[in-house]
Amino acid sequence: MPPFLIRAVVPSDVDSLYAVSKHLDSVNLPHDKDRLHQIAERSMRSFAGKVEAAKREFMFVLHAEDEPMNVLGCAMIFAQHGSRRAPHIFFEVGKEERYSETLDRLFVHTILRIGYDYQGVTEIGGLVLQPQARGHAAKLGKQLSFVRFLFMAMRRSDFKDEIVSELMPPLEPDGRSLLWESLGRRFTGLSYQEADQLSRENKEFIRTLFPQGPIYASLLPPEAQAMIGQVGPKTKGVEHMLRGIGFEYASRIDPFDGGPHFHAKTDEVTLVTQARRLMVHDVAPLPARVTPVAGLVAVAVDEPPYFVARMAKVAIVSGHLVVTPELAQSLNLSPGSEVGFLPSE
Repeated sequence: MPPFLIRAVVPSDVDSLYAVSKHLDSVNLPHDKDRLHQIAERSMRSFAGKVEAAKREFMFVLHAEDEPMNVLGCAMIFAQHGSRRAPHIFFEVGKEERYSETLDRLFVHTILRIGYDYQGVTEIGGLVLQPQARGHAAKLGKQLSFVRFLFMAMRRSDFKDEIVSELMPPLEPDGRSLLWESLGRRFTGLSYQEADQLSRENKEFIRTLFPQGPIYASLLPPEAQAMIGQVGPKTKGVEHMLRGIGFEYASRIDPFDGGPHFHAKTDEVTLVTQARRLMVHDVAPLPARVTPVAGLVAVAVDEPPYFVARMAKVAIVSGHLVVTPELAQSLNLSPGSEVGFLPSE
């Protein structure tokens, strides 16, 4: 099995990334070459530290080491989602109990209330794999997902104290959202696709057209109510992974499609706390007397692509790192190189 590399995206990846984007076509990964060029340029400048911290967006791509132009998947981190000019917008999901003594009836209503976060959170998203890469023995989706937390640990000051992930809900075969059709369209006059497209650049219409008071979900059709906070079938694996590393449902949903928001404190995510900074002590075959440790090994460099990582086995002896010549060649390591390491077990 050839090794797979995960690295920061570069502009020459756009054609290959375009093929990946057709499997998602979302706000974070649009099936649009011009937008993908913009995303790649913003990411490259973010990795280089040439974008102010609050506006940094990092895209990671995965490919077989011997096929660098064939991107198999990608994942993203948005250093800060939400600001005073463009807040992070959501529906807070709550409950309200109503009881009539005369009728002896108790009703528990689901309440939606629009909410805004002007200070912002770090957001992870845009994770997608080409169909041929799914179910791979090397667990490529897991690698792409986990490398983001290793990177956050390596550059902790770039990120907020809370991380959020907005999961995709069940959608209709034609891409419509039943919640949007019953709620958002009534207040904006836009289709789900039109609103989604507009929100990529401007969310003003949500703040001005959506009701600011409570919305009783019981007034919506049953099929729309059923979508609130539901995770789509293709996203169940992501939910399981997030829960396993410390995320939980935030009782918030996306105002467009009702997809749930999962959140965690950055410094409490297990993958962030398990990540280590190590210095390469030696490049040699791993010593037989030491049990090798498997995990993601990452290095940051001062020129494009700025960040490269791959799964490998290493030896850690008294805090010193021993890497194989093959790994050293992949990541351009030598004695004295500093790396980030996230054990896989």
